Amino acid sequence: MRLVPAWPPSRRMLVWGLSVAVVGIALAAVAWFTPVLAVRSVVIEGLKTVPEKQVRDALQVPDGVSMLRLDTDAVARRVATIPRVREVRVQRVFPSTVRVTITERAAALYFDSPQGTHLLDDEGVEFAIEPPPPGVPKLTTDHPSDSDAVTRAAVQVLDATPPGLRPQVGGVVARSVSDIELDLRDGRSVLWGGAADSVRKAAVVLPVLTRPGKVYDVSSPDLVTVR
Repeated sequence: MRLVPAWPPSRRMLVWGLSVAVVGIALAAVAWFTPVLAVRSVVIEGLKTVPEKQVRDALQVPDGVSMLRLDTDAVARRVATIPRVREVRVQRVFPSTVRVTITERAAALYFDSPQGTHLLDDEGVEFAIEPPPPGVPKLTTDHPSDSDAVTRAAVQVLDATPPGLRPQVGGVVARSVSDIELDLRDGRSVLWGGAADSVRKAAVVLPVLTRPGKVYDVSSPDLVTVR
């Protein structure tokens, strides 16, 4: 009987590792170059006002592309060019679905111009020219635009108002970055000043509004006045 010498353990491990690597490479090649993991459906979530067709046109997901070859970051960047889209997330859901989750911009303020009514979100981004939704305050300032410092300050002030005050605001008058007034729907006014100290101003404004008066000055939260 002829004895065949056994492979040493190190050699057996090497052969086993190479076999696994070859199988892995083969499987990866199949997934990368064949329709096994091809995109077969795109699910879009979070849409409220943006047309679904507009999003699908922006996606530009090639038919039959492998899930592994799909550049989700590039897809997200294309969708983010839609003005109403605030955030977009593109995910692979194996074996064959792409999920697109969208957060739309919502109007926080609007201003009028010869071109129409411009909508601004709570980041000060101008994203549409159309009639404002009910309850959105009007911005009055000399040079309204999302690149204007006074406009951005007005958005910051409105965003800093407490939830109990926000629905009462019918208009925001911004004369400068440090002279911003909130006109309430009942005819009263709150002189807010600038965006500085907004946390303290938000803490005192609702209690002071319980006092009789027409003009409430919280621009200096340590010295609130009512007249």
